Amino acid sequence: MSSLKYLSAYSEQTQQQVSQLLSQNRLGEVLLKRYSKAHDVRTDKALYQYVQELKNEHLRNAEPINKVEYDSKIHVINHALGLHTSISRVQGGKLKAKHEIRVATMFKEVPQEFLTMIAVHELAHVKEKQHDKAFYKLCTYMEPNYHQYEFDLRLYLTHLDSTGTKLWS
Repeated sequence: MSSLKYLSAYSEQTQQQVSQLLSQNRLGEVLLKRYSKAHDVRTDKALYQYVQELKNEHLRNAEPINKVEYDSKIHVINHALGLHTSISRVQGGKLKAKHEIRVATMFKEVPQEFLTMIAVHELAHVKEKQHDKAFYKLCTYMEPNYHQYEFDLRLYLTHLDSTGTKLWS
């Protein structure tokens, strides 16, 4: 079960079910049935607008997001789907923080739900720095199906790891 590195925190029963789907070459088919098409947020500008809309809807009082872009240097191998950075600078007598969100380029061609999950995850870091109970509560507030989308994204990463075949390109 070493090919299930993205699912290591899940139960043995879940891992066995995924292994069975992999051995039958059906995992991709199951994902395509659940998510039929990729989103159309392809450019950095569109991604910025998309994330801003989510922020304005759910985190109106949070600090502004200064930059959002796809980043080809982020590798899922390093267990990062996206990154949130906060850069603090002194300007005059004030300390200013700039927030940036970067999403791995491979997520240009995934379903809308996966992009939403990643964006929500990175936006939640603006308010909650650690992956704790408050962080995941905020994620599920912004996207009620957050945990299902995260699991399905992990299934997709497992499929990619196993077959090397993209499903939505």
